[in-house]
Amino acid sequence: MMIRRLHRVVGVIMLLPLAGWALTGTVFFLKPGYAGAYDLLQVKTYPLESNISIQTDPSWLEARLIRTALGEHLLARTATGWINLNPQTLQPNTKPSPDQIKELITDAISGNPRYGTVSTVEGNSIATETGVRIELDWNRLSLSQRGKDTDRLDALYKIHYLQWTGLRNVDKVLGAIGIVLVLGLSLLGALLFFKR
Repeated sequence: MMIRRLHRVVGVIMLLPLAGWALTGTVFFLKPGYAGAYDLLQVKTYPLESNISIQTDPSWLEARLIRTALGEHLLARTATGWINLNPQTLQPNTKPSPDQIKELITDAISGNPRYGTVSTVEGNSIATETGVRIELDWNRLSLSQRGKDTDRLDALYKIHYLQWTGLRNVDKVLGAIGIVLVLGLSLLGALLFFKR
C-alpha cells in the first residue's frame, strides 16, 4: 500500500514535467520551423573578376579571397583573430556605412520571405521588418540571425531540459531532481507490476 501511495504522489509531482517533455519531445521529433529558425545565413559571394597577386604574411594562419556586393575582401586569420583586408593594399577594409551594411544584408536575405526587408541598421546589428535580428561580424564577413521562431524553439528547449528559472545552479538541481523522480517513478511502477 505504501508503494502505491508513493507511486501516486511521485506521479502527480511529475505530471507537469512529463507533459512538458512529451509535448516538447514531439516538437523536437517533427522539427516544424527549424530550417528557418536556425538558418545559417551567409554573406552572398560572387566569382572573382580580377587576377590578384597577394603577398601573404607569415603571421596569417589562413586566408580567403572573396567578392561580395561591397567588392573584394581578403579575410586573414591571425593568432589574434580574423581581419578583413583590402586585397590591393593589404590594409584593413574600413568599416562599412549603414547603407553599405544594408546593401550587404539585403543581398544576403534576398529571395527568403522569412526575413522580409531590412528595417534598421545600428552598428553591426540589423533588424528586418519580420522581426529577425541579424548580427554582422565585419572581420569575418559572417552573419548570425535570430528571430521570434528561434526564441520560441529555444524556450521549448528550456522547458524540455527543466531550465525553468534561468538560474544555472537551480536549473541543474531541478534537472537532477527530475531524473531521480523519473527513475523512482519507474522503479515504483515496476515494483507494483511485479508485486501482482
